[in-house]
Amino acid sequence: MVYKHGVYTSEVPTSIISSTTATAGLQVVVGTAPINIASSLEYVNKPFLASNFNEAKDALGYSDDWKNYTLCEVMDSSFRLFGVAPVVFINVLDPVKHSSYISDKEIQILSKKAVINEEGILLDTLEVKLTDEGDSLSDNLEPNTDYIASFDEKGHVVIAIVPTGSIPPSQTKLFVDYSKLNPSLVTNSDIIGSFDVATGATTGMELINSVFPKFGLVPGQILAPKYSTIPTIEAVMKAKASNINSFFKAIALVDVETNIANNYTKVGGWKEQFNYTAPNEIVCWPKVALGEKVYHLSTQIAGCNSLADSLNSDVPYVTPSNQSLHMNKLVLDTGQEVFIGPDQANYLNGQGVVTALNFKDGWKAWGSRTGAYPSNKDVKDSYIPVRRMHDWVGNSIILSTWNKVDSPISRRLIDSIVDTLNIWLNGLINDGALVGGRVEFRPDDNPIEDMINGTVRFRVYLAEPVPAENIEFILEFDATYYNNLF
Repeated sequence: MVYKHGVYTSEVPTSIISSTTATAGLQVVVGTAPINIASSLEYVNKPFLASNFNEAKDALGYSDDWKNYTLCEVMDSSFRLFGVAPVVFINVLDPVKHSSYISDKEIQILSKKAVINEEGILLDTLEVKLTDEGDSLSDNLEPNTDYIASFDEKGHVVIAIVPTGSIPPSQTKLFVDYSKLNPSLVTNSDIIGSFDVATGATTGMELINSVFPKFGLVPGQILAPKYSTIPTIEAVMKAKASNINSFFKAIALVDVETNIANNYTKVGGWKEQFNYTAPNEIVCWPKVALGEKVYHLSTQIAGCNSLADSLNSDVPYVTPSNQSLHMNKLVLDTGQEVFIGPDQANYLNGQGVVTALNFKDGWKAWGSRTGAYPSNKDVKDSYIPVRRMHDWVGNSIILSTWNKVDSPISRRLIDSIVDTLNIWLNGLINDGALVGGRVEFRPDDNPIEDMINGTVRFRVYLAEPVPAENIEFILEFDATYYNNLF
């Protein structure tokens, strides 16, 4: 039996009859970044909390090559499109493990400059030579004496010739050796991560547990653009989201693989086959595009959630469905455009999949059901905002009552917890974030043998507002209006 010391929450199936808050939509994103063009190589398997685009770019680097550098997609979407912050980034791309060596690459000198038209070059490994012959170090040119190397806006290395150096004016080409990042070497295991007992080193998704101790913020949304289409990674995402630091809960945002599920009729089968069916995950299909930029739908849904939360006092009771997206078309991973209407979008919703729909007032997110639907129809598990509210209330209760742990069990302690939480819940009811809620200390939940062993239980009843996803109007011809003619 696990020894318990702290504040825990649990749930019971929904009955038909029947302070301090967590950061609701905090995004924690695991993926790859062009760390070679960052201000330092510090943030490799180390969480970074960014409040704006420039902070993220400086610490992690930025590239428009989102297939190789997946964290940059979230930087663009969250900071530039939705204007939400903060975001925690975990970069697993390690120059020590994930790099390739290039030797004797020929580059042309034009206007006293030579450009290496590749991304990912590790500047401290660069060697510039006049010829490609011989291995002697004496053949190498001296940085800052013969040339100055720097990155341009595309992340390419520009070699500027120093006039007083040893490069002859007649020289038309140079030869370079260097190491460069190779994101294709990143494996599923790198994303999933691990904890080394011997060294204490933690990597990948295992670092999600370090977010709260490091920043004092509770993760609300777990993302891994591109990698979440891999079932083994999705399985870890939803497992991590359900148990953060042994106490907290979040929701995972995942995508359906569009190369196999390449039309809406295949999505439900793919989702069931690979078990994308958890209550604590939002399953998205397909991808979305804005001009030349292609986003995973999960990335923009996370932005929708964060924006809606920020507009509602950081309380996650509003669904992302029917909220505006920044896009102009739906696409597959191949770039092929996808066309779906309300019937197809509703079919996907019925499979527990969130999509996008352009029906009125532009493109909107469409769907309020978690991945658990339709197999699990319990309201707390099948609706996105209800699931998020349940998690958020539980997280908030833990934070609010943590200072009560180890206090003497007494009537004063019980009344203090019950009164404080009921006042807080009443405030949420008044704001419309809850339909109802209360906290009770019940004898049935607290046998004496448990209390004398240090366990005190409180029953929390909640009723969140569900989305009005089906509004019906009944039209009837009323002939009595003809009496108005007389």
